[in-house]
Amino acid sequence: MRKITTLLLFSLTTFGVQAQSFIQAYKDRADMVSQTNITTNLQQFANLGIKTTGSTANANALTWLKNKYLSYGYTASQIVEDPFTFGSTSSKNLVITKTGTLYPNKFVIICGHFDSLNGPGVNDNGSGTSIILEAARILKDIPTEYSIKFIHFSGEEQGLKGSYHYANTVAYQGSTRVLDIKLVFNLDQVGGKMGNTNNTIYCDEDMGGNPNNTAASVIATQELMACTSLYSTLQTDIDEAEDTDYVPFDAKGEVITGYFEYIRSSYPHTSNDTFANTDPVYIYNVGKASVGALQHFAVATTTSTPVLLGIKDNSLSKLESVKIYPNPAKELLNIELPDSKIKSFSFEITDLSGRSLLKTENKTKINVGSLTNGAYLGILKAGDQTVVRKVMIAK
Repeated sequence: MRKITTLLLFSLTTFGVQAQSFIQAYKDRADMVSQTNITTNLQQFANLGIKTTGSTANANALTWLKNKYLSYGYTASQIVEDPFTFGSTSSKNLVITKTGTLYPNKFVIICGHFDSLNGPGVNDNGSGTSIILEAARILKDIPTEYSIKFIHFSGEEQGLKGSYHYANTVAYQGSTRVLDIKLVFNLDQVGGKMGNTNNTIYCDEDMGGNPNNTAASVIATQELMACTSLYSTLQTDIDEAEDTDYVPFDAKGEVITGYFEYIRSSYPHTSNDTFANTDPVYIYNVGKASVGALQHFAVATTTSTPVLLGIKDNSLSKLESVKIYPNPAKELLNIELPDSKIKSFSFEITDLSGRSLLKTENKTKINVGSLTNGAYLGILKAGDQTVVRKVMIAK
């Protein structure tokens, strides 16, 4: 997470952004971001514990990430562990490569760190991690002109150790540029804070950190803002790029941009950076914006091919648009199903460890008066479809 500084804010019109064209296929794929997957990934990330660089929990998180990519259909040859050391500490970055169709040797990097300090780090940076996973899942079989590297860095909290290692020894060897990088797009602390109005995202811009790439970064950030508006409901503002994993690449002269939450949470780096204190709906919306922007930067196909339709049919549950309200709830929770034809379903509320507390069958009004204040998981099942939502109780 970046240090707290006075932020330099600019409006979109300050730089005279040129309009980008709306592409329906990009929007269709952005809409494949699953709230259920985001919520489930955040909860699993939280359950991995305090992922301090070099710890067993950190290594377990890397294994969890690898297994996610394998479950999406990425092959072992596409997944590379990148080990590094600093002092007496050893850790690994995880790098997954999707090869481009026209420019296989030129890369768009989407990245974020998975290590944490003093707590599970669900906002900082399980939020970015969950979005990168969703982007990789959705775009696995979508042709892109440029290659994409999905990178999960470790050692960020100790001073960007993993990203400095990768930039200095993999992307570059001494002063020799080994990787032809088109753009580095970083996601860090995009989780929001439960209870805030989380409807705006900062787009990070190089404001002179390296004068050799400032102009190009300004353009990339303008494009990121435009994509955010095209493919999500989020509003945007500009934030100074600093203190996160794009910095080592910026120092090398690479073009950088990224997302960071607009209303800064005070929980990162504390034991309270938990699932209960983040806003999964905000992360879901940032995820849609990210998938839209990544397609733009990597130049994804604009054709909705049969492969795409297959992904959409298999991964976007009809139940995803279910409404569960009010949230937070006091005594009564309402379920509004997206299809009136759904007659047989179950709804279960568990605590964050997965212990079942309440279960109903075919009821759209649930009495939650027996639950104490706090965060829970609501699990709706109908046939072979499952939707998971965060449910807050506040009396």
